[in-house]
Amino acid sequence: MVSLTSILLHAFLWLALAATTFSLSPNFYEKFVRKERHMGASLLRLHFHNCFINGCDGSLLLDSTCSSETEKNAHGNLNFVRGFLVIDKIKAKVDRVCGRPVVSCADILVVAT
Repeated sequence: MVSLTSILLHAFLWLALAATTFSLSPNFYEKFVRKERHMGASLLRLHFHNCFINGCDGSLLLDSTCSSETEKNAHGNLNFVRGFLVIDKIKAKVDRVCGRPVVSCADILVVAT
């Protein structure tokens, strides 16, 4: 059975990659959910904490640098690691296919949930 999340992700990826050679597998997101049964719930929780706390600003998804620590690595957010990895992998794949960064992690998270 295909989930609404899967359908939305497929539509998003198709629109984002329409002008490029399509090289993402159609079941990219489903692979993560199959490996980790709770991934859908993890992504939904990540979306809630990103959007309903600070208004979808994406601050929860930013990587730390040597000069600044971000919310992503804060002690209280360490249980989100599964969701962070999926979002980062999807973004890297979209950026690679498009040849440049075209979509934010916050946008990917919204579509994935």
